[in-house]
Amino acid sequence: MGSGRLAGKVALITGAARGQGAAEARLFAAEGARVLLGDVLDDEAAAVATEIGDAAVSRHLDVTSDDDWRAALDDVRARWGALHVLVSNAATFTRARRITDMPADEYDRVLAVNQTGVYRSVHHCAPLIAESGGGAITLVSSVNGLLGSPGAAAYTASKFAVRGMAKVAALELGPLGIRVNSLHPGAIDTYMISPQVFGGVDVRDNIGSTLPLGRVGTPEEVAELALWLSSDAASYCTGAEFVCDGGMTAGPFRSRATNA
Repeated sequence: MGSGRLAGKVALITGAARGQGAAEARLFAAEGARVLLGDVLDDEAAAVATEIGDAAVSRHLDVTSDDDWRAALDDVRARWGALHVLVSNAATFTRARRITDMPADEYDRVLAVNQTGVYRSVHHCAPLIAESGGGAITLVSSVNGLLGSPGAAAYTASKFAVRGMAKVAALELGPLGIRVNSLHPGAIDTYMISPQVFGGVDVRDNIGSTLPLGRVGTPEEVAELALWLSSDAASYCTGAEFVCDGGMTAGPFRSRATNA
């Protein structure tokens, strides 16, 4: 049982079929929210919503589609009549490529989801949040929105853009009672660092050994930060970056053995 930190609130979470988005949906519902889970992975999102129970519903939501956004917001209005929380979590990535080797259509596809999809989330959701008396928007960026990463030009550019958009949205929407922040996860135990992505190799321990805390993070740890940002506990926080990265961006770190 939660402590009711989102009691009476309605939340929309994108990329909610698995990983951080699914963890956020479970936690937000446990804390009293009614949650719409949006994703293009329909069966997986439906399974998470069924697991959560009556407080949750899933629907197909391609964040690059204005029609999907309008339908999702129509659904929220019809079911609950309000929206107080948005977590814009949906993202995609490509295999590592140098800028000179990356096809333009591949670059554009990443930005369409990670950058323009986030723009669409704010564009469509902010008016209903304002009508509902205000609330909180969390735009999920990455440590790649704070630091460069060779081989990840599209992903890094998109995540820097999300960080900037959060600041502009905070300035524009603050007078409407809407707080907007960016959340920057580091290496989190999700599909993006799974053996499926790395040719069957489990890289999690190797990545963890390069971090001050000695491990990768969990989706639930990111969800806790998203919950705090979405709750009244963060009532004076807007336009800021919040990092959940095990110390990745703190500075150079050789290894736990070297620093012991």
